[in-house]
Amino acid sequence: MDPDSDPDSRPNTDANKKEPARHFGFVEAYSPPEMAAKVRDVGVAKGRMPLVPLLCLGLLAGAFISFGAMLFTLTMTGNELGFGPGRLLGGLAFSLGLVLVIVGGAELFTGNNLVAMAWADGKVGTASLLRNWVLVYCANFAGAVATALMVHLSGILSLDGGGVGRTALAIAQSKQSLGFVEAFTRGVLANALVCLAVWLCTSTSRTSGKIMAIIFPISAFVALGFEHSIANMYFLAVAWFDQPQSVSLAGVWANLLPVTLGNIVGGSVFVALIYWLIYLRPGGSAD
Repeated sequence: MDPDSDPDSRPNTDANKKEPARHFGFVEAYSPPEMAAKVRDVGVAKGRMPLVPLLCLGLLAGAFISFGAMLFTLTMTGNELGFGPGRLLGGLAFSLGLVLVIVGGAELFTGNNLVAMAWADGKVGTASLLRNWVLVYCANFAGAVATALMVHLSGILSLDGGGVGRTALAIAQSKQSLGFVEAFTRGVLANALVCLAVWLCTSTSRTSGKIMAIIFPISAFVALGFEHSIANMYFLAVAWFDQPQSVSLAGVWANLLPVTLGNIVGGSVFVALIYWLIYLRPGGSAD
């Protein structure tokens, strides 16, 4: 075995002691207090990221989430497994998007709501927090819409005798039909699970562990019908490109506004600030 491929066989040097880790069998795991410190430190780096890398990585994240949304749409087309099992399979397919974001590296607005932990700890200012959120949100939007346009031009929506296009249209129309409170609440629940998936990813440095940490929370939020603002940018845009009369700007705004606000609350308050209170605040349990 190549010693460089096995973390347990590397020489016991200071370079290998940068982060404490515990090994339970084959799984490398960090404790929740260590995870909180890692999320905070990543938030500091995100708050300081230069403009060009931030925007480029934001574009990639919009495209990556759109890939997951594409696969979800295809999976749900002609699905005869039954309501629950079919949606669970669709959620598994959608997990591709966050796997690409986390493992491939990209800046996703909903995941970046965790920067609120660094903000609460005084390591990131309000201006830096808002700069990250606004720029990444806009870049995610551009990436999602551009991907939706390419999907439209590629003819993928005509697969299964146009069935994929009909599924895409049904998804968009269902999102436009949500009321403000319903969309907001679904947004809260969706990003609580998305940010928990990102949080769980910090428990391991192994790619396999990160993928497993992503699959269950993301499959759950999709199967349960919760709302993710960046995914909705793709879903609404691709339906509009295919059938412009089916999606109105008022409908897009009526969905994205409450869902985005809900995503912020779900990620920054119910995950980032709660864990900050537990582990990082002065006098918290990690002290």
